[in-house]
Amino acid sequence: MKTLYIECNMGAAGDMLTAALLDLVPDRDETVNKINSFGIPGVEVSAETSVKCGITGTGVSVRVNGVEEISEDVDVHDRNHDHNHDHNHDHNHDHDHEHEHDHEHGHDHDHDHEHSHDHDHDHEHSHDHEHGHDHDHEHGHEHDHEHGHDHDHEHSHDHEHGHDHSHPHTHHHHTGMYEVKHIIEEMDIPNKVKEDAIAVYGLIAEAESKAHGKSVDEIHFHEVGNKDAIADIVNVCYLINKMAPDKIVVSPVHVGSGQVRCAHGILPVPAPATAHILKGVPIYGGRVRGELCTPTGAALLKHFADSFGDMPIMNVTAIGYGMGKKDFEDANCVRVMMGETEDKTKEIYELNCNIDDMSGEAIGYAVSNLIEKGALDAFTTPVYMKKNRPGIKLTVLCREENRAEMVREIFACTGTIGIRQHKCERYELERSIRKVSTSFGEISIKEVSGIGTKRSKIEADDIVRIAKENGKSFEEVSKMLTEEIQKRYGNEN
Repeated sequence: MKTLYIECNMGAAGDMLTAALLDLVPDRDETVNKINSFGIPGVEVSAETSVKCGITGTGVSVRVNGVEEISEDVDVHDRNHDHNHDHNHDHNHDHDHEHEHDHEHGHDHDHDHEHSHDHDHDHEHSHDHEHGHDHDHEHGHEHDHEHGHDHDHEHSHDHEHGHDHSHPHTHHHHTGMYEVKHIIEEMDIPNKVKEDAIAVYGLIAEAESKAHGKSVDEIHFHEVGNKDAIADIVNVCYLINKMAPDKIVVSPVHVGSGQVRCAHGILPVPAPATAHILKGVPIYGGRVRGELCTPTGAALLKHFADSFGDMPIMNVTAIGYGMGKKDFEDANCVRVMMGETEDKTKEIYELNCNIDDMSGEAIGYAVSNLIEKGALDAFTTPVYMKKNRPGIKLTVLCREENRAEMVREIFACTGTIGIRQHKCERYELERSIRKVSTSFGEISIKEVSGIGTKRSKIEADDIVRIAKENGKSFEEVSKMLTEEIQKRYGNEN
């Protein structure tokens, strides 16, 4: 099975995931050329070798209208705020956002400029400026605020806020889900890539909706709707579809720690939208201060991951490192590994308890009842308990979805007052049942295969039935059926 493992020990962002996947492919430059043919106006992606903590990998730069974008991965001290947007994004400013020219970047700005249309901007500048937020993506935008004010505003409505608009308004205000879908659907990419990219944006929109108490239709993406962010998402979707892994496993995600300064005040890491997206995903903080996982990175992982957890047993064939722009004591990178896995592991829970006050009949009933209720297996082991009292250890194996019911059933059917649980993975062979005809009538054969193994076995209940009907022993019938099946079906068994 072709398996992709994504290791997020330093979080995840769209550009770093793109870089890691590009580092994995053998034809990196050719793939970058293909990416640049997708047709996002003004966007150019480049890949270059990058070194972090002595490890060589790939770094990705995104240029929008010739301006290089900055990494999404930012430290808490130079990071943005959400600019009163309907999402939390980090602008990598080297200054506070309360500039002396009195704008809150609230993208509810009311410009006191003589525009022929209302941008809902709240900038009360009396001086000319071309609003130059060369937005990288969500969380890493470099605002060239020179206070002479040539800002070049790229918020999805490519225009320059001098009175000379060199770019027509193709979108009203900031980019919403409708505009993003339109941009993606017009790109020269496979339909499956379009579907994946739109689904990723759907996760972000839903998270923003919950974070800000607005409907999805009211959500405007701002940074994550900008061209560079669209490029990040589409690029990852394209690369994963190009590699076509059978399974994607993602490690627990390092989200960072501390707080992030924003126009609304101080928010905790992970940012609200990121936290909503990562519900149900194993995450952790740590000593690295700052936001390590962005909404874009979180949504990409959530969409593509088949499971989250430790790296499976795999024969690794390729390794890629996607480097961020920032330097930390730890290597700022996402690592990906492609390889073959033969395992058919499934996550299960093992529930154990010790019992010393039940009869054999009661124990037998409890085991049978647990299996009927959905346990994968239930069995007992003789043990010696405190004061050398003989007792029974009850073990129950179950899936996550049955765990709560199994716990209730153990407490209801036994005298135990405590249950231990262990989460583990179980290797499983593929199982099937095949019907065959014999001189004794139709019987069932159980077949298993996988992980280099293939074997078959006659259903024991059929052997017992035939033995009783013909007055023979179990061993005699088993031998007769085995010889007959081998003679009749040969290597099919």
